[in-house]
Amino acid sequence: MYVLIEEFLQSHNNLMPIRYSYSDIKKMTRGFKDKLGEGGYGSVYKGKLRSGRFVAIKMLGKSKANGQDFINEVGTIGRIHHVNVVQLIGYCAEGSKRALVYEFMSNGSLDKHIFPKEGLISLRCKRAFEISLGVARGIDYLHQGCDMKILHFDIKPHNILLNDNYVPKVSDFGLARLCPADDSSLTLTAARGTIGYIAPELFYKNIGGVSNKADIYSFGMLLMEIAGKRKNLNVAAHSSQIYFPSWVYDQFSEGNDIESEGATEEENEITKKMLIVALWCIQMKPSDRPASMNKVVEMLEGEIGCLEMPPKPFLYPQEKPVLDDEDDSETTWSSGPSKDEVEESQSLIQDANEIM
Repeated sequence: MYVLIEEFLQSHNNLMPIRYSYSDIKKMTRGFKDKLGEGGYGSVYKGKLRSGRFVAIKMLGKSKANGQDFINEVGTIGRIHHVNVVQLIGYCAEGSKRALVYEFMSNGSLDKHIFPKEGLISLRCKRAFEISLGVARGIDYLHQGCDMKILHFDIKPHNILLNDNYVPKVSDFGLARLCPADDSSLTLTAARGTIGYIAPELFYKNIGGVSNKADIYSFGMLLMEIAGKRKNLNVAAHSSQIYFPSWVYDQFSEGNDIESEGATEEENEITKKMLIVALWCIQMKPSDRPASMNKVVEMLEGEIGCLEMPPKPFLYPQEKPVLDDEDDSETTWSSGPSKDEVEESQSLIQDANEIM
């Protein structure tokens, strides 16, 4: 694995991120003093650069994917710059010591704000809408703003980070895939993503190929949770409300408005628009979803009167309840790649460099 990573870094020495030594990382974190969080990938610490700038340093644990998660992060996020995509400042690769150095996001991940624990106030409607729009623009940039299309495959509240001003940034590119911009679909050997946000075509090959529509689906599930301020799946709820998107659809079909307590008429309109756009994004068939994330941005920015109601979304059999997450405790599907998939991923990164 370390040979693979080193070969990748040697052949991509024109990458923007800075390569740090492990002793640099220890100095930045003052000996790993201030832990920000922990998950299946490893631990995140707060650090400080010599310039005085704060950073978040993700120390990667044992890789399930032969180092491919590290290569994916450096090879994709390392080459892009967008206000709604987290910036990778540098990395460390010294044998088994692997770290990723990101800009520090003081307001943490989005899940803590849409599913606040006791004592915390959830987001006001307008801020929730601005965050949704920012995330949509970030994903649109990944799909269409680079010479290579970057498919994220793990869009969920935990992977959206917020800065001091609540500007959202898409993060965690461990499952991302690069593909040529003109490729309409992608071949994957295993489902990837987090249960509850994975597009059905990753399970059911007969409903359509895997493409940018998989991220559109995941964004729809995310948008539904931001607007509804609750998990899409709730096994403790009354049977008619277990699958939130179906309940929302039924309410709209019966002419009922979904009103939040204490919300103004304008806020209820914004929430309704977000929910209708989400329902379009989570259609079972990829062909029934919006054509692109750019189209999703247009729908969010447009008037609610211009939006038609989509067909009813269905819960597919492989869907399972999402666990309440403590940092990264949701079940993430990042099954180790086959030898073919590792080779395919390496060749995609080589293609990316030739194209760029």
